[in-house]
Amino acid sequence: MDVALVGLAAELTAMAAADHQGAAQAHSEDPVAQLAWRRLTAQHADRLTEIMDEHGWPTAALVGADGARAAWLIAQHADRQLDVQRRALALMTAAVSEGAASPRDLAFLRDRTLVNEGRPQIYGTQIAGIRDGAPVPFPCEDPDRLDARRAEVGIPPFAEYVAQFPVA
Repeated sequence: MDVALVGLAAELTAMAAADHQGAAQAHSEDPVAQLAWRRLTAQHADRLTEIMDEHGWPTAALVGADGARAAWLIAQHADRQLDVQRRALALMTAAVSEGAASPRDLAFLRDRTLVNEGRPQIYGTQIAGIRDGAPVPFPCEDPDRLDARRAEVGIPPFAEYVAQFPVA
């Protein structure tokens, strides 16, 4: 990896670390904290757009596994910039078809984008909230085949997935 790409990989992983650190602010009761989270994710999405303009989808071959995972996380959290999510989804879809990106990560991004568009998700990865002590997904397309679709992309069955969620 050349020096510029090493720097890009480091930048992406630093952005993902900041994302992880700031994620608790997303649902804070403090409006200032919520605004800080929105600004952070918007700045990251803007930078990801620049990266996609210059390099296409940041695959592991380009920026290493950690950098590629970081790019996915940034796209995943670009909820208020649907154009960025849609573009990332298109580029990542092409990368998956070439074997250069994770089908699992693509499934999560596809669901997130669909939910943000107000459409049913495909893999049941996006949780709307907790009802009667159990996580409830946003509406899903063909729920009877949900676990089969999840298995195709390497995501555990829905019941196993939601068992990880803390129930308050």
